[in-house]
Amino acid sequence: QVQLVESGGGLVQPGGSLRLSCAASGTFFSSIVMGWYRQASGKQRELVAAITGGGGATYIDSVKGRFTISRDNAKKMVYLHMNSLKPEDTAVYYCKSISSNAWGQGTQVTVSS
Repeated sequence: QVQLVESGGGLVQPGGSLRLSCAASGTFFSSIVMGWYRQASGKQRELVAAITGGGGATYIDSVKGRFTISRDNAKKMVYLHMNSLKPEDTAVYYCKSISSNAWGQGTQVTVSS
């Protein structure tokens, strides 16, 4: 029972940084595992990072050391800090509860010179 609004995407040059934000609403936010997903053109949607209610995080290998997921349970916010961005990071990024099938609109990240 979570509604999601993603923001913070945009156009950035290779090597640049962005911070994506996800504003959530609903019950039991602090106890659910949240994830950031992305879908590039012509590719399958993939989970790139996940975070437990207590702050434990995991990442797909391709973003380890570059991306950091975090959350603020009091504000019902989830963040994805993205550094050293590469063209292959270009995608629509979504946040979602791992256990839910409810998706927001996503936010477009384009990495290009």
